[in-house]
Amino acid sequence: MLSRLGKIEVTSELVAYVDGGCLGNPGPAGIGVVISGLAEGPVRIAKWIGRQDNNVAEYAALMEALQYAVERKAQKLHVYSDSEVVVRQMTGEYVCRSPRLYSLHWTCRKLARSLAFSISHVRREENAEANGLAQAARRRK
Repeated sequence: MLSRLGKIEVTSELVAYVDGGCLGNPGPAGIGVVISGLAEGPVRIAKWIGRQDNNVAEYAALMEALQYAVERKAQKLHVYSDSEVVVRQMTGEYVCRSPRLYSLHWTCRKLARSLAFSISHVRREENAEANGLAQAARRRK
């Protein structure tokens, strides 16, 4: 469902596939995000994020999707990720104890509170488009 708020189109429900990856661990890293549910069609995001480890890249991809949804005043966001660590930490099944990930986890949780947020794990082959964007972003640098 879409409504107009001034010149901004507000989308009630978005779906995002997110992935982050690096070449080596840590190494050159990139994120890939595919967001659907917009009137103008899917949005694809590929960004280089510097030298990071894999879990940081996965959280950075999730944060990108959350920021996108919040900026566009979406009411709901469902995320699919192939990172069991991120999915289980975000659902509360695992506690985030890593000092390296804690601030990313906290920021994602804070952004998620402004939406009807949910997240599910998918197998890597079901996340191929986001994975391809992340690979392209990390190779571009």
